[in-house]
Amino acid sequence: MAYLLDQLLTATAKTHGARAAVVSKTSSLTYLELDRLSTQLAHALRANGVEMGDRVGIYLTKSVESMVALFGALKAGAAYVPLDPAAPVRRVAFIVGNCGIKALVTTQARLAGLAGALPSPSPVRCVVLTDDSRNEVPVANTADVRWSGLRHLPAVPPANDAIEDDLAYVLYTSGSTGDPKGVMISHRASLTFVDWASERFRIRPSDRLSNHAPLHFDLSVFDVFASVKAGATLVLVPEEFSVFPVNLARFIEDQKITVWYSVPSVLTRLLLHGNLKEHRFPDLRAVLFAGEVFPTKYLKELMTQVPHPEYFNLYGPTETNVCTYYQVLDIPAGQVQPISIGKPCENTAAFVVDDNGQLAQLGESGELWVRGPNLMKGYWGLPERSAKSLIANKFMSHWDEKAYRTGDIVRQEPDGNYTFLGRRDNMIKSRGYRIELGEIETVLYTHPDIVEAAVVAVPDDEIGNIIKAVIVHKDGRTLTRGQVEAYCAERIPKYMVPGIIEFMDSLPKTSTGKADRSLLVGAQQEGESAKKG
Repeated sequence: MAYLLDQLLTATAKTHGARAAVVSKTSSLTYLELDRLSTQLAHALRANGVEMGDRVGIYLTKSVESMVALFGALKAGAAYVPLDPAAPVRRVAFIVGNCGIKALVTTQARLAGLAGALPSPSPVRCVVLTDDSRNEVPVANTADVRWSGLRHLPAVPPANDAIEDDLAYVLYTSGSTGDPKGVMISHRASLTFVDWASERFRIRPSDRLSNHAPLHFDLSVFDVFASVKAGATLVLVPEEFSVFPVNLARFIEDQKITVWYSVPSVLTRLLLHGNLKEHRFPDLRAVLFAGEVFPTKYLKELMTQVPHPEYFNLYGPTETNVCTYYQVLDIPAGQVQPISIGKPCENTAAFVVDDNGQLAQLGESGELWVRGPNLMKGYWGLPERSAKSLIANKFMSHWDEKAYRTGDIVRQEPDGNYTFLGRRDNMIKSRGYRIELGEIETVLYTHPDIVEAAVVAVPDDEIGNIIKAVIVHKDGRTLTRGQVEAYCAERIPKYMVPGIIEFMDSLPKTSTGKADRSLLVGAQQEGESAKKG
């Protein structure tokens, strides 16, 4: 029985060694090759100072090398930290410093762009370059390892004293303070989800799972580890295909994808622009989606055009992995409200707490709390924030148990399923990414010419929410939309840059003196309605 994530690979390499483990546009690895290379990388990391509990950053685009890096870090007893290669370098550098990343797996070009932004002194003590550049590593006091040299290292895994409660990975998400925060997930928490998902969706060696999500997005956990557990093949979806749905539809069919998992907005674009009538997808047996609300009209149409797979709505913040799920069997004619988020996964419990801190009655709304072995260990370096989210479960008084407050408002229906009603705080989802609007406001307020700023979410059927920024600049100064976009792009990821930027003489206020956000959203929606009319 596996109690560490990397043990899934070790076991599968023994039983399905010759099978394709991971396939990209340009290369592939069998399970034996993935197991051997990741073991050799683990030896290289250990030889260069990486110890149990250290963090290894993976600063790569999705590739077979990134899979090797992931399992190599785990086999070394470390936790892997995926770094978004599309994020501004200052954001990546912040994560490197904040998480104390000791080793970095990357390319020469990415390292050259990042080196100048790293904190001084840098915590990085080892850099593994996948492109075998002969250039000198531009980070002081840092050993470098070349990818070609891994093949000369031992193929027997190094001793690993990690236990299931140790960290497996840290995923950084948007933070309300203006800096991203790291969600700490243990082997036990991840395996609780992976074991459930593998069984529930019947993942088998014959399956070909898509990997659409980047490694720094928690949807990738299912893709990677459920496929490895079963001895299935993981097919890396080229990132550019999301921009060209016609190519994505062809890719799904040509690659004989059997299990698809992505955010709903990708499936919406596939429906609207993928020319699905030309495809049959005969191998596709399950379509899983998570990360945001799937507009009901688009889900119904997708199920009409591609009727044979099973459809599942998976719900859960990064802090809980997936905690509820719902199989969509039929959508009644005329239904416009979003589909249910379902019931808790096996070995996970969820309950609703009302505004008075008591268990809500059936049919009453309240905040969803989650308990079980799937919960995060907390936020990296943020004990106070962790204590506000992971709290003592007062409804379980006989022992010390933690529950996670999701911040999501839900209602339990008579059939036991939960209905998602909205967020308690200022967090939204756009294109599947979880975004704190306060983080964007914080960045805007750092601009020397901006006096006031308010960031709101405008509901959008295709991507979930459009981010709108309303800005008041200093008298006598001028700002353009392009200048604001460029300023944001240097400080936050592309998916957080506002899609709508407006300038006002002053922000509308409520009676308490706060920015009237509902008015800002309403004005946008009224304008869009007028355009459609």
